[in-house]
Amino acid sequence: MTHQHDASASHAEQALRAAALRVTGPRVATLEAVHGHAHADTDTVIRAVREQLPAVSHQAVYDSLHALTEAGLIRRIQPHGLVARYESRVGDNHHHLVCRSCDLIVDVACQHGAAPCMMPADPRGFAIDEAELIFWGLCPDCQAAAQPSAS
Repeated sequence: MTHQHDASASHAEQALRAAALRVTGPRVATLEAVHGHAHADTDTVIRAVREQLPAVSHQAVYDSLHALTEAGLIRRIQPHGLVARYESRVGDNHHHLVCRSCDLIVDVACQHGAAPCMMPADPRGFAIDEAELIFWGLCPDCQAAAQPSAS
C-alpha cells in the first residue's frame, strides 16, 4: 500500500471514531470509496470497495452506506427517476445540477449560504432546517450533441 492510501485510511478511521462509529474494514473502504467517487451509485461504491476488500458482501457495503449516512459522514441524494447516489460533501448547504440526458450530477453552491436557503410561503408549523434543491437541464456536452452539425 502507498503512503497516500495509509493517510486516507487514517482519515477515514478518524472520521468514524469522531462519529462514534466502530471502525471496520467495510466502513473504512466504503467511506474512502464515496470520497473517491463523487455522486457514486451503490454499484460503483461496491466495485470500489471490492478493489480493497474483494470478499466484502453487498450487504456489508449497504450497511456501511446506511451507517455513514445516518452519522452524517456522507450524504445520500436521489433525484427523481434516478438511483440513489452518495457523496462526501456534507454540511455546506450545496445543491445539485442534473442532466436530463446523461444523468450527470454536479454540485452547485447555494446562492444564499446558510441553511435553509429557501422557505415555503406557509411552513405549517414545521421547524425547517434544510431545503434540498435540484436543478434539471442539459449539461454542456449533451447540449452540444443535440445541436445539428453544420455541413
